[in-house]
Amino acid sequence: MAFGQLPSVVACGGGHGLYATLSALRRITDRLSAVVTVADDGGSSGRLRKELNCLPPGDLRMALAALCGDDHSGRTWADVLQSRFGGDGPLAGHAIGNLLIAGLWEKLEDPVHALDMVGELLGARGRVLPMSSAPLEIIADVIGHDRSYPDEITELRGQAAVARTTSDVQAVRLEPQDPPAHPEAIAAVEDADYVVLGPGSWFTSVIPHLLVPELAQALLRTKAKRILALNLRPADETSGYTPSQHIELLAEHAPQLRLDYVLADPSFANDDPHLEPYSASLGAQLWIADVAVRDGSPRHDPLRLASIFAEIMGL
Repeated sequence: MAFGQLPSVVACGGGHGLYATLSALRRITDRLSAVVTVADDGGSSGRLRKELNCLPPGDLRMALAALCGDDHSGRTWADVLQSRFGGDGPLAGHAIGNLLIAGLWEKLEDPVHALDMVGELLGARGRVLPMSSAPLEIIADVIGHDRSYPDEITELRGQAAVARTTSDVQAVRLEPQDPPAHPEAIAAVEDADYVVLGPGSWFTSVIPHLLVPELAQALLRTKAKRILALNLRPADETSGYTPSQHIELLAEHAPQLRLDYVLADPSFANDDPHLEPYSASLGAQLWIADVAVRDGSPRHDPLRLASIFAEIMGL
């Protein structure tokens, strides 16, 4: 990072967790890229993926909305992207942003060029990149899914099914097994000053980045400082897991992964005596900071999160 230059930051994730990270990071740097999961198979994204044989646009759309500014134009565009058609016709349930992105993909045949064009239209403070060039399927091995055989391992397929499960997820994998990472996602990670993993659904938004071989290798060899942002509480798929168990899951899926910082809110972290040693085992300094909204809901406050990211990055 050159003197006087803002840091180059890559945020990896998907869904609401990535939205929170990007909403914070765009406040402290304009050199920002999102590397986004492309495994959604539910709702509007799932329908478009099946009908058009394209990448699922939903998580990419949410990332673009998060990068919109706080002025009237930015908020209006963010609302438009996220709005869905009502009624019971063929467009019912489709997000406007999903249709816009899918339409540009059909026209341009270059997913990243299309996403860059949408970003320019929105005045987005950063880029949005798919983590893979191909749509992916998440497969999970779970225990307790079949109540008749509570100790047997069952295979769940699809991001929507895995994200909703309250069974004990043992491991996740991707299909195809060795999917191609998008070259621009690899370049962004390799050129970054900081890479942020999480928060988000652990098995369906965070860990998948470690299962795309080329992207995983880029995350291992980058000279960037790696920040792991933990959730405010477990999602359905990690129900009952402690913060340190979330870190253990990452290590199980990527044994060579090393971190520089682990960021956790006291509401989730303070009751876990193993969190600091588990963080240290991956080379990370533990930062416990109040980053939640004040209303008690499990949502990150973008201003507080931005302040902590700025402190970690020395801004």
